[in-house]
Amino acid sequence: MDYVNMGRTGLMVSKLCLGCMSFGDRKIMPWVMEEAEARPFFRRALDVGINFYDTANAYSRGASEAITGRALIDFAGRDNVVIGTKVQMAMGPGPNDQGLSRLHIMASVDASLKRLGTDYVDLLIIHRADPRTPEEETLDALNDVVRAGKARYLGASNLAAYKLVRMHQTQIRKGWAKFVNYQIYCNLIYREEEREQITYCVDEGIGLTTWSPTARSWLTGARRGDTPRGELDPLREVCGKRSDDAVIARVLELAARRGVKPAQVAIAWPLHKPGVVAPVVGVTKMYQLDEAIAALDVKLSPEELAWLEEPYERHEIVGHVARIPPRPAA
Repeated sequence: MDYVNMGRTGLMVSKLCLGCMSFGDRKIMPWVMEEAEARPFFRRALDVGINFYDTANAYSRGASEAITGRALIDFAGRDNVVIGTKVQMAMGPGPNDQGLSRLHIMASVDASLKRLGTDYVDLLIIHRADPRTPEEETLDALNDVVRAGKARYLGASNLAAYKLVRMHQTQIRKGWAKFVNYQIYCNLIYREEEREQITYCVDEGIGLTTWSPTARSWLTGARRGDTPRGELDPLREVCGKRSDDAVIARVLELAARRGVKPAQVAIAWPLHKPGVVAPVVGVTKMYQLDEAIAALDVKLSPEELAWLEEPYERHEIVGHVARIPPRPAA
């Protein structure tokens, strides 16, 4: 396993990150694996040197964090892994049970640490924007979380470009702990973050992680929109353009020519892009994890990259929806 710096920090992470949304409570998310089924995936990931794990408080309402924390501490020990979690989404029915207010951030971080069984997380990510809370309140609270030793580094995800820039520049201006990671939805059939976010992050030394590199398995040739997971997926409407079919066909053709699985080509692609530290890969079957690991050995030539990307057409921008109503007008 190769390890790389998270942006312009000394934090070293594996070039593959295991996404843990797939592990949780079936009563909440019917397609996930519960703890006994999930633990072999952590063992396999650790055996090959994966030290980077991504979860969120909202995944199965905390069950993912609990499963992730117990497995990593049991199998690896806390100091040998990099754990990232997220805050913003609703964790209860009350008006203060969601968002990026100081109140919710502080309460959520303490609850996440308890579920994970640790005193700190390596990476705390804001899951989405919160239009109800002033950005400086959010950033001040995040800075306090870092200064208190409850998070080592900060990240962001699913922000409109202007919000990412404005929040990051506020952190710099105030001397607060800065975002060192930006997690984006980016793959061969959705590349809209190339417009602004990726360029900004590369310029500023913010390490990029990409979630769903196989586009919910569309890039493997499998259609999953009719599965329970597809019905729950807020991005299920993204795929379906004629150009998507052309891109998928090229992934399948190149995989056949190279004698590898389509998933390996899809997961290898972001690793060839500037600024990308690691794809975040979610799995529900062991062969999917093995294919993701094997993708690290797939080297794509400049000509192959250009050929895979050539049919792409612009999509509607998705993933920046806050899912929280804006503040009432004064």
